[in-house]
Amino acid sequence: MTRGSYQCGPRRPRECARRRSKAIEGLAAVALCLSFLSGCGGGSSAQASSSAAQSEFAGAALRPVASAPPLALRNYLGDHVNLDHYRGKAVLVTFLYTHCIDVCPVIAANLAVALDRLGPQAHTVQIIAVSVDARGDNRRTVAAFLRAHHMTGRMKYLIGTASELRPVWKAWHVAAVRDPTSRTLVTHSSVTYGVSATGKLMTLYGPTFEPAQIVHDIPKLLNSQ
Repeated sequence: MTRGSYQCGPRRPRECARRRSKAIEGLAAVALCLSFLSGCGGGSSAQASSSAAQSEFAGAALRPVASAPPLALRNYLGDHVNLDHYRGKAVLVTFLYTHCIDVCPVIAANLAVALDRLGPQAHTVQIIAVSVDARGDNRRTVAAFLRAHHMTGRMKYLIGTASELRPVWKAWHVAAVRDPTSRTLVTHSSVTYGVSATGKLMTLYGPTFEPAQIVHDIPKLLNSQ
């Protein structure tokens, strides 16, 4: 989580909701009013400022433009993955977990459709997924998730221990809170970032983004300075 930790008790649902909402408020320097919270089995929403909505991007443009936060973890196969190694490509960074029953499968499926529609240009794109579930995401579950959503070999799915993942969540303004009523469900920020070929954080996509938005924005991410 980005701002402290908390537990959601059944006697304080309103307080729990308020604290969860505050936990995922990030990107304070960005000219966007965004509140993303998606728990599997729950809803999610996104709002962007009019200036961002009117930008050249189909996704929400981030202002001011800044370098993407560091991101270096192992993927589910044990290989080191570092965001810096993908300069020259457009990179999409999203946050998922394999036991998710609603929004994560939708995000993965829409990314797969976007890659299909990009055709030969898909080789200019790297998709990175960061786990928000240190306990449940492992080599077996990730392999099954990628296979089910036609993303095997098309997405770098990064996992790790809680101590390895938390600094990444914090740097990318992502909240991940285990559902106290379930052994498998996690409430988390369902956001996808667009990173330019020069390593700049340029765009933001909510959980209900359309593949066409990604297809539209990839050339712009490749050419952005």
